[in-house]
Amino acid sequence: MMLAEFLALFLCGVFFGAAVYISIAQHPASMVAGVPVAAKFFPPMYGRAAPMQIVAAIGGTLGGLVQWYITKDALWLVGAALLIFVIPFTLIVMKPINDQLLDLAVQRSDAESADLLNSWAPKHMVRSLASGLSFAVYLWASISS
Repeated sequence: MMLAEFLALFLCGVFFGAAVYISIAQHPASMVAGVPVAAKFFPPMYGRAAPMQIVAAIGGTLGGLVQWYITKDALWLVGAALLIFVIPFTLIVMKPINDQLLDLAVQRSDAESADLLNSWAPKHMVRSLASGLSFAVYLWASISS
């Protein structure tokens, strides 16, 4: 296994695993603990998760692009496209919600916080699905070569 192939699979897998964990375990659990808890938990969680996921998304995409360049196997390009998709999706679709949830100077009602957190969850699931598809395509490309 080449370094680019390893990095693509590893970093995409890290992103996918973290995204799925947040979508199916962490966020729902914080909501069950109560909207005030979830709203207070979101900023420190985001502050720790975002840098790791940025590195994983960019690194996993670059690994896939290098592997595509080396092998000319279009599966690597498809996997890279699926993984890089999460960045503009986050910036365009999720950032407005993230910015509101991160703004601690604003005093919100629990209902307003719940609306933001509930609208955030399905959008985050899109990131989980895109990175999962990317990982599956990368794995398929790796196995088939």
